[in-house]
Parts: sequence; structure tokens; C-alpha cells
Amino acid sequence: MPEYEFVDVYVPRGVSRNDATRLLTDHAEYGHWELDRLSLLRDGSRRVRLRRRIIRQVRATW
Repeated sequence: MPEYEFVDVYVPRGVSRNDATRLLTDHAEYGHWELDRLSLLRDGSRRVRLRRRIIRQVRATW
């Protein structure tokens, strides 16, 4: 079963949709994050949860 690490990103309500998209695209492209959950809050702000797989190296035995 894969293991993931998570990061929460808060996008305030004054940020346009294009700017929010650009921010999340940068996280995905350079940090290898993927979208896990997006919540639109009552005040218009967004709470975004990103995830990426944790890759564990298995020790080689000789």
C-alpha cells in the first residue's frame, strides 16, 4: 500500500482562479504534488490538500 505525505495550502479569497491554478501547477510541476482535496469555504477562500508518494528504498542484500 503506498504511503503519502500531505501539505495543506490556504488560498485567500482575493486570489483569482488563474493565480490559484498557477500556484497549484507550480506545486505539481516542481514539487511532484498532486491534488488530494479542495474545499471552497464560505468566505470564498480555498483550502487545498496536496499529496505525494513517499518512496522508500529497500536495502539490497548481497
